[in-house]
Amino acid sequence: MTNPTAAMLVIGDEILSGRTRDSNLHYLACELTKHGIRLAEARIVADDHAEIVAAVNALRGKYDHLFTSGGIGPTHDDITADAIADAFGAPIGPRADAMALLAAHYERQNVPFNESRQRMARIPDGASLIDNPVSIAPGFTLGNVHVMAGVPRIFEAMLASVLPTLTGGAPLLSQTLRLMRGEGEIAADFGALAAEFPDLSMGSYPFTMNGAYGTNLVIRGTDPARVDAAMLRLTALFG
Repeated sequence: MTNPTAAMLVIGDEILSGRTRDSNLHYLACELTKHGIRLAEARIVADDHAEIVAAVNALRGKYDHLFTSGGIGPTHDDITADAIADAFGAPIGPRADAMALLAAHYERQNVPFNESRQRMARIPDGASLIDNPVSIAPGFTLGNVHVMAGVPRIFEAMLASVLPTLTGGAPLLSQTLRLMRGEGEIAADFGALAAEFPDLSMGSYPFTMNGAYGTNLVIRGTDPARVDAAMLRLTALFG
């Protein structure tokens, strides 16, 4: 059985301007790999309503899951929820359960639950809430789109809420052979080996160390026996 596929859409002017360094993509890739879901594509878009809608519709139709990060806070430029609603043609407005969560949270903090904070309770019709144990304001899932915060600590907590609800596949296994040889020297034989194992993914990743060229040769797959067999052949070729 083929593993499910996923894409990630990172939303925010602050990412594209270089003001904020994104770490959520790396975290998501690692967690999905362990869960047996293959992250196949990632995009970054600005805080532009039409661009978010277009990207969401393109990616949700192409992959089993789409994860988004960013743009669900209380400020005017937090437009992700509205864009997701438009992508699905769904009405959006304050939802009673989200309002109750936030109202209780701010009451405990003795902080006003003002109009700006109430924006975080606007959820598209038909969505289910994603738990946020860090700052309470929920994310949501609509169809195969999982909408989460951009703050890494909150994104990670939300992802921990979502992943157990998703059907994964076999975890992706990986083995690496490190060589102090350049890619050009090993490319032909490595390519021939990859052709012998079309069910596996093989990649070469060059590096330099103390002025010398080296290459990490990586074999990935879901079948442990096949990965082991390919690694034995790789070691025999270059080890």
